[in-house]
Amino acid sequence: MKELIEKLLIELGEDPSREGLQNTPERVANSMKFLTGGYWVNIDELVNDALFEDPNTDEMVIIKDIDVFSLCEHHMLPFFGKCHVAYIPDGKIVGLSKIPRIVDAFGRRLQVQERLTTQIADCLGNILKPKGVAVVVDALHLCMSMRGVEKQNSYTTTSSMLGAFKSNPSTRSEFLSLLAGRNR
Repeated sequence: MKELIEKLLIELGEDPSREGLQNTPERVANSMKFLTGGYWVNIDELVNDALFEDPNTDEMVIIKDIDVFSLCEHHMLPFFGKCHVAYIPDGKIVGLSKIPRIVDAFGRRLQVQERLTTQIADCLGNILKPKGVAVVVDALHLCMSMRGVEKQNSYTTTSSMLGAFKSNPSTRSEFLSLLAGRNR
């Protein structure tokens, strides 16, 4: 990857040997490996022993305002914002820290926001087998802010609703109303 970055710098008209750029290829390669590290995350290992049987918990669990960062697969520019996740347990709960880790695992890939939202919901659905899962992502895309249409304050909102959140309008409404009261 380091050699590719050097070639890219040359194609951009830069001199990779100049003082400010001497270590840039290595730094960019390390950065890209970190930013796309989600490809190598094993979700089962990530969740590990943080699944718990709990037949008495059957009310909505919500984690709001999870920071999410990703790279647009079309331009490899960042998009970032907040992810909001809810699930209704059906005998199992998960350690709360695992949900943001799952968000990171899917965010640290080349992505489109629509797929990212669905992958998070599907993953939690597969792990927990809950009565329902809801995921909403609000994000700002630098590919829309810095280039193209150049709209600096345009947020994109995507949602994925599964189970009770999809089939029961009152459950969906409760979740969305609880999100409306969140702090930004």
